[in-house]
Amino acid sequence: MSTKKVWFITGASKGLGLILTKKLLLEGYNVASTSRDKQSLINEIGEENENFLPIEMDLTNNQNVKQAIETTINYFGRIDVLVNNAGYSQIGTLEELSEAEVENNFKVNVFGSLNVIRNASPHLRKQKSGHIFNIASIGGYTGNFAGFGIYCSTKFAVAGFTEALAEELKPFGVHTTLVYPGYFRTNFLSQGSVKTPANPIDDYKTAREMEQAHLKEINGNQPNDPEKGAEVLITLSEQKHPPVHFFMGEDAYHYANLKIDTIQQALKENINLGTSTAFKN
Repeated sequence: MSTKKVWFITGASKGLGLILTKKLLLEGYNVASTSRDKQSLINEIGEENENFLPIEMDLTNNQNVKQAIETTINYFGRIDVLVNNAGYSQIGTLEELSEAEVENNFKVNVFGSLNVIRNASPHLRKQKSGHIFNIASIGGYTGNFAGFGIYCSTKFAVAGFTEALAEELKPFGVHTTLVYPGYFRTNFLSQGSVKTPANPIDDYKTAREMEQAHLKEINGNQPNDPEKGAEVLITLSEQKHPPVHFFMGEDAYHYANLKIDTIQQALKENINLGTSTAFKN
């Protein structure tokens, strides 16, 4: 490529966002990376230079996000690939979690991504090109994990608005890809990236077991390599006709197929009752 694309990545100070940023810079791309703490980006990646722009951004503040997008446009002249990667997992049953705990998870995982999309879309429409990656989770396709209902619901929301976004931006030559990652070996399940309920209820033994399995057994033993995940995203960004739906990881495929089988069985078992609601001539 004679001109490398400009990437804008949220949640880039750790995990997949950090690995993707480093890999892109090594390959000569231009990258604007955001975090709540700009110094954490500098510590991990380095000082601002002609290819790298670290930005401190509060994802939940629309005006702050708008300023970050404009700063990137002024610095690099454009944005070609946008990665809505920032997010965290709020563990807890629906009864346990307070209104504030639920709202905060939605503010970051859902409304934060919408703030980025809202402020980046005018530029992408104007240049009639671009690619938006919305990073959901396999938990945004199947939500039958006790204690993860709120987190999964935020990712279901991401899946829902991404399907609509793909149709809305298609006429402008802008691609949209909804990514459903499985478990990747990052710090996503570590302290600071995951939150447990402030007021747990002892009766929810299944939820506690699922919580502890994630924090103590799955954490550090995730089956997917984030380095390979970053490579996959770069490959997708270069495709002429990238997919709207992309499942990433053998485990993601496993859980997706289980959900599909469950839905197909439910449709089959209830077809007579389910289709009995039409007006009869």
